[in-house]
Amino acid sequence: MVHSFISIKKFADEPYSKILGYPKATTRQINSRIKELEKLKIKSISFTGPTTLGKLAILGKGYVGVVVLAKKGNKQVALKIRRTDSQRKNMKNESILLKLVNTIDVGPKIFDNSKNFLVMEYLEGEKISNWVNSLHGIGSTKKFKTVVKKILEDCYKLDNLGLDHGELSNVSKHVIVGKIKSTLIDFESSSTKRIPSNVTSITQAFFIGSGIAKKAQKIYKNPSKDKIIEALQRYKKEKTSENFEKLLKILKL
Repeated sequence: MVHSFISIKKFADEPYSKILGYPKATTRQINSRIKELEKLKIKSISFTGPTTLGKLAILGKGYVGVVVLAKKGNKQVALKIRRTDSQRKNMKNESILLKLVNTIDVGPKIFDNSKNFLVMEYLEGEKISNWVNSLHGIGSTKKFKTVVKKILEDCYKLDNLGLDHGELSNVSKHVIVGKIKSTLIDFESSSTKRIPSNVTSITQAFFIGSGIAKKAQKIYKNPSKDKIIEALQRYKKEKTSENFEKLLKILKL
């Protein structure tokens, strides 16, 4: 898909300045952020995506930041901009966590970071809730199983790493199904200080407690909740590869 990009030099003025300093910023803060972007070699930003801020389309919005499509040199990247009302003083901790999960090939790749910005791999795709709702007809069962198995395997890697994502009960916002790869996103609430419950949280979201779980039941007949809960409790006690494989088997993945 071809996107039109606007030079960051224009971001000193509204409505673009609203994105750079969301929800509210002084002229000084905006100018400082433009200089920060220049150091990161971010040349321009494109307004595209499923979320809107004012009249501008963006890739996403969370408690910590807003995410837009940008260009670093000639490469399209996802740019996370720290909100001015965020409780986080900088993006350092999230960048450390993202670098950590990248070592096990999970999450979008991080390319660069500064006080107010994260520069990440841009994954063209859609939120898993929208993707699941679009599934129908021949091949939908196989597609669903392939994506869900991949995400569960990523969650198992995170459990082994000792990192808890923290937001996977709300799966619709935190999994992107892309053309090239499907992955977990948004590690701003992640921690290595909590007991990881990634596999447990994502399994419950996919098969027990959400709109996606209802859709999953229509796509293919998965086992009873009791059987899934039993397998999860076994896995929770001992997060072994054997117990993980048993869970996959019960889920018919």
